[in-house]
Amino acid sequence: MPNVEGLITRKSMLYKTGVEYGDYTINYVQGCAHGCKYPCYAFALKKRFGQIKTYDEWRKPYLVSNTLELLDKEIPKLKNKIKSVHLCFTTDPFMYGYSQIEKMSIDAIKKMNSAGIKCTVLTKGILPEELADCSKENEYGITLISLDEEYRRQVEPGAASYEDRLKAIKILHEKGCKTWVSIEPYPTPNLIDQSLGEILEAVSFVDKIIFGRTNYSKEVSSGYPEHKRFYNEKAEEVLLFCDSHNIDCHIKEKTITK
Repeated sequence: MPNVEGLITRKSMLYKTGVEYGDYTINYVQGCAHGCKYPCYAFALKKRFGQIKTYDEWRKPYLVSNTLELLDKEIPKLKNKIKSVHLCFTTDPFMYGYSQIEKMSIDAIKKMNSAGIKCTVLTKGILPEELADCSKENEYGITLISLDEEYRRQVEPGAASYEDRLKAIKILHEKGCKTWVSIEPYPTPNLIDQSLGEILEAVSFVDKIIFGRTNYSKEVSSGYPEHKRFYNEKAEEVLLFCDSHNIDCHIKEKTITK
């Protein structure tokens, strides 16, 4: 297994997020080895503020070594304000192949759970079975925008295979955990021609589905002129599927347009 590039420290850890389905969050890794090729909000943000200069540099993750110490200080001050903590919005808590990051994630989740704080998780890596021993209030999710491995190698070159992600989340589901899937950024047909229905059937056991468009509007507009109609139709397909399967559903802002 690869090691993180190095260790860094930070002055704070828990913070309120502005993301529409989030409450508080923690981000204890700088960079992401998954190297997603679709526009990455986290990479763009870190580049804008000068923390990362290049794509290759972004793919070399640094672990925040004082994460647990910061949580010990911040949890008592904030726990009465927190509804849930998300792992993570600017990196991946179970970065594929990085055991140091996996261990830190599990330790952080257990620490927050012990204070009565619910955690939500989203990964393109492998959700470990050990998570089933944590609070049953936690919610464990994977990103799944396709079932085509060739496409995955193109757009998420360092991430786990779609098959392995599905196997891991299915295990947690069977162990009684709350599970969810983020189908975002869902690609338009000029990027890959595929069946959304097949993806939905593959995740029909989960408790919640989040669906969202690809947010680089200029590229989508020029590459696929019918993107507004396309996303309206696909969002409706997701809503109908979730309704018929008794699955909670959230359609991201600006996915449906008039």
